[in-house]
Amino acid sequence: MTYRMRGRRSAALASAAAVCAAWLAVTPTARAEAPAAAEPGAGPLTAATRFYVDPDNGAARQAAVDAAAGDTENAANMTALAGLPQAAWFTGGTPAEVRTEASELVTAARAAGQVPVAVAYNVPGRDCGLYSSGGAASSAAYRAWITAVAEGIGDAPAVVILEPDGLAALPKDCAGSVDPDGTLTAQRLADLDFAVTTLKNRPGTAVYLDAGNSQWRAVGDIAQRLIDAGAARADGFALNVSNFQPTDQSDQYGTWVAKCVWFATEGPDWARGHTDWCANQYYSGAAPNDGQPGNAVSAEDPTTWHWTDAWYDRNVGSPAAADLLHFVVDTSRNGLGPWKPAPGTYEDAETWCNPPGRGMGERPTADTGVPLVDAYLYVKTIGESDGSCTRGTGGTVDPVYGVVDPPAGAWWPEFAHTLARNARPALRQ
Repeated sequence: MTYRMRGRRSAALASAAAVCAAWLAVTPTARAEAPAAAEPGAGPLTAATRFYVDPDNGAARQAAVDAAAGDTENAANMTALAGLPQAAWFTGGTPAEVRTEASELVTAARAAGQVPVAVAYNVPGRDCGLYSSGGAASSAAYRAWITAVAEGIGDAPAVVILEPDGLAALPKDCAGSVDPDGTLTAQRLADLDFAVTTLKNRPGTAVYLDAGNSQWRAVGDIAQRLIDAGAARADGFALNVSNFQPTDQSDQYGTWVAKCVWFATEGPDWARGHTDWCANQYYSGAAPNDGQPGNAVSAEDPTTWHWTDAWYDRNVGSPAAADLLHFVVDTSRNGLGPWKPAPGTYEDAETWCNPPGRGMGERPTADTGVPLVDAYLYVKTIGESDGSCTRGTGGTVDPVYGVVDPPAGAWWPEFAHTLARNARPALRQ
């Protein structure tokens, strides 16, 4: 079985200034009406969970190529990578096709005594028409497709990461005013809500609704989007998919998001509906209890994040972990953190797109030691390109590599070798 993953633009659709401005507003956001749903299943994750390793994977094939070429070092790295679990991406096809693919995945995983991680990535208008544009042709088509995914999974244990960037890049966020009256955004939220409900009606399925990364949406912004998309009926949310932000920062950011959701839905009466009062990663100063900000800063400076911790200590306290949304973190490429080229080097550095010199991060595990983190996962397929990056040059060549990058989702040996060689912790110990 092979499941193709596509690269995506997962940052910078909104500037930090715009995010800060949205945070400063104090107008309550309307909350979506949730459809009826069965009681959520418990999901399959425990600290002892073993995630599924598909033996037919790109790293295994690359190991054979490297060995035949006498490249023993890269062959050894690829062999080690081939033995690690990575997510299977479902990106299209007919309902009948995806039902079969999902059934084959869970059947193979169950035979191995493991739990598969699947990514559902087919929402209409995905990726704002950028490198991974596409998705179902309509809301009706998407709902038929996601229903087929759920049917294919059946009662088997499975983890589903739902629609990377689907919330962080809503239609209203896309360039070109594609959604001037908000109709497409409302439909997106309704479709995601439907997907959560449909997948959670399967007793063994854990569902995590994608919530971008710690350098993107402000805490209160993404918290409200999660609420509107039905995250309360999911097992939680997913962070850092296909991105490079450090694990500890993702853990901290995710904890704030979970606490913000609680603050605005289960907190004191005066806080209900006010995700916009939640302090966030752009916050750097003591504030009164209504969440008004101190000075705005860059989220890339985590030395200021203690102010945000202080806000949550003062206004939220320490709800039990069982009362908060949990989350998972993609650690497939964050071992060395994000790429930071010298200022002014490129017109648009596209730091999210095939950045050089990166490395794999924490190994996949459901035993994270962090109360709200259900798992660290390799969600992005390690070694697949994010797309044909040009760094704002207007040409076709990526100036970082001096070549035309492979299209989104294509296997790239050089990229795979680099990520494996720079793995932290080291891939072979």
